[in-house]
Amino acid sequence: MTITIQQILDHLTAPIGSLENTVDRLEFGNPDTLVAGIGVTFMPTYHVAQRAADLGINLLIAHEGSSYSHHHNTDMLEGDPVYLQKRRLLEASGIAIFRLHDYIHKYNPDGITAGLVQALEWEDCIERVHPTSTIVDLPEMTVEEIADYMKRKLRIPYVRVVGDMSMSCKRAGILVGYRGGGANVIPLFTAEHLDLVIIGEGPEWETPEYVRDAVQQGRQTALIVLGHAESEAPGMRALAKQLQASFHSVPVYNLEEPSLFQIV
Repeated sequence: MTITIQQILDHLTAPIGSLENTVDRLEFGNPDTLVAGIGVTFMPTYHVAQRAADLGINLLIAHEGSSYSHHHNTDMLEGDPVYLQKRRLLEASGIAIFRLHDYIHKYNPDGITAGLVQALEWEDCIERVHPTSTIVDLPEMTVEEIADYMKRKLRIPYVRVVGDMSMSCKRAGILVGYRGGGANVIPLFTAEHLDLVIIGEGPEWETPEYVRDAVQQGRQTALIVLGHAESEAPGMRALAKQLQASFHSVPVYNLEEPSLFQIV
């Protein structure tokens, strides 16, 4: 059975329909091309593109874009040697890249958050699902125990914590990616009576400073910062499994990178 890139894209966007304003787009490639192999990744790095070419993949589905810009603004990259070399690799290999960002976040439930919850094996702990957050009622653990558990389950070398590591936690909110800003998180602490919030990332002077003030006032509050990729890569990993189940005739690979930052 032959499958075109457009058929894969139709499958990915079907749960939502057509979005008028979206960053999701086919960045490289022709939608009529037959799919030889699918790669799924959080970030289409140079290394990921090389691995995809070596595996015979000609469709790469990435959560983030290839041009270091959320809105694919390439004006700043004109003549840039790093971007040009990456672009030459993609064009020479014939790999199509589809950015799947807005659609998967609009799945019901959000496909990226659901993937993280699944990776943590917290599905049975879900109490409430909001469009940008999921509330879980966990077995009682300390902040340190939860941090260690998440590092182990997500296979990541570190997390960042604000608050008392020995504080006992039970009720937590989860916000992936760049949803960790104050406007999203701060009202959630009170509205959902949260002990802990787990985020991907956000401005460091908003939510983290709110939590610091709360702790200094003697309130039982804590924050765990996973990192943007660390919070969203599990959702793309889950997508790879779903695609393999839906398209048996096409090999599907999950292509991941190690954590970006080194702690020194």
